Amino acid sequence: MKAVVQRVTKASVTVNEKVVGNIGEGLMILLGVAETDEQSDADWLAQKITNLRIFSDEEGKMNKSVLDIDGQILVVSQFTLIADYAKGNRPAFIKAAKPEKAIPLYKYFNLKVSTLINKSVETGIFGADMDVSICNQGPVTIVLDTITKQ
Repeated sequence: MKAVVQRVTKASVTVNEKVVGNIGEGLMILLGVAETDEQSDADWLAQKITNLRIFSDEEGKMNKSVLDIDGQILVVSQFTLIADYAKGNRPAFIKAAKPEKAIPLYKYFNLKVSTLINKSVETGIFGADMDVSICNQGPVTIVLDTITKQ
């Protein structure tokens, strides 16, 4: 799994001109599921993200997690994160999980994050053409990959 995690003051996702997910201060997560991913990857990633200390403390240092600030989380599926761009200029997506595997792992990840932060997680609609609006604070953007655990 790959995740692009952004510290936001607000974020939303719209499908067919209807807002389907909306948060205030917290984390916007773009999540890509690879064919080789398992629940253990979702567990590691959810734990890592919810404990990332990327929010400012009283001294302006990044010392607080989304848990510490009681923030919200919006997760949007994004298979393009699993792009293979080694050959040519057109990315290939053959390493991205097919929907029958990706959807359950995406839902599992969202449930795991929801449990860890003790509140519901806002989401997009898997496989839909979505418009994502992000007000990245900082800007702070972290990329995590379960293959390298970085």
